[in-house]
Amino acid sequence: MQLGKANLEVFAETLLELARQDRDLLVLTSDSRGSARLGHFGELLPQQLIEIGIAEQNLVGIAAGLASAGKKVFAVSPACFLTARALEQIKNDVAYADYPVKLVGISAGVSYGALGSTHHSLHDFAVLRAINNIDIVAPADNFETREAVWAAARHSRPIYLRFGKRPMFDLHSPDADFRIGKGSTLREGTDLTFLATGETVYPALSAGLELEDRGISCRVISMHTLKPLDVECLLNAAGATHGLITVEEHSINGGLGEACAAVLAQKRISLPFRIVGIPDEATVNGSQLEIFNHYGISTKGLVETALQILSS
Repeated sequence: MQLGKANLEVFAETLLELARQDRDLLVLTSDSRGSARLGHFGELLPQQLIEIGIAEQNLVGIAAGLASAGKKVFAVSPACFLTARALEQIKNDVAYADYPVKLVGISAGVSYGALGSTHHSLHDFAVLRAINNIDIVAPADNFETREAVWAAARHSRPIYLRFGKRPMFDLHSPDADFRIGKGSTLREGTDLTFLATGETVYPALSAGLELEDRGISCRVISMHTLKPLDVECLLNAAGATHGLITVEEHSINGGLGEACAAVLAQKRISLPFRIVGIPDEATVNGSQLEIFNHYGISTKGLVETALQILSS
């Protein structure tokens, strides 16, 4: 695996490519063009970038208004603020009104690290999953990011894209298939499944490779779309392996793990199952990787969790 760029950089590059082809594509930011790597975009296409300022509710409301007039709108803001301060506008102005705004949560999860809980977005999957008529995508690497931005530009429904800050390893081949609502199987396996999303896919894949060296066959899936969830992919994994671990940079409440658990419970499928994420507690501060290590969202932590559930 080769280390690539931060997904945010690829997001900005892809958006610039799309905007050069389409004058109706507009980008709105909430004093966040620097954080979103959109400075170059603003220099080259100043008429297609609108700075709203630190006013996330206005950001979403204006984005919905522009979308109602036929514009293709990407509304970009730190995930922690976009999905908390502007939640009512996302619900009413975008989802309920059915305007295909592309909401982009940047520096998501614990990307802001030491800035603490005020800047962590560990709730966004949960609150948006509960709102009708909005899809949720968290790309794992540069390939999924590029494909997700292209797909979002064509998407006819409201959609939320979630990005972190650090450089990501390339996990896919360039000719891989990407479709919103369809999980991507990175490795086949028969003993255990890691089902991860966003920037936790890499440690899940790394853990799968280490377990392979120990004679344990691991299936690793990038579930980049949380909504609509790829139920077929989940059920196939549950039927083909003897245990399942979900991994996410989100609270263990309301995210990928609980979405998968609900499907398995309603289908009456019983197998060793574990949700790895951020526990329901005051989150520790530190860098993203330090927080990941603390909560077992790491190669070592996931290997240990895998051995525990297989031994049970």
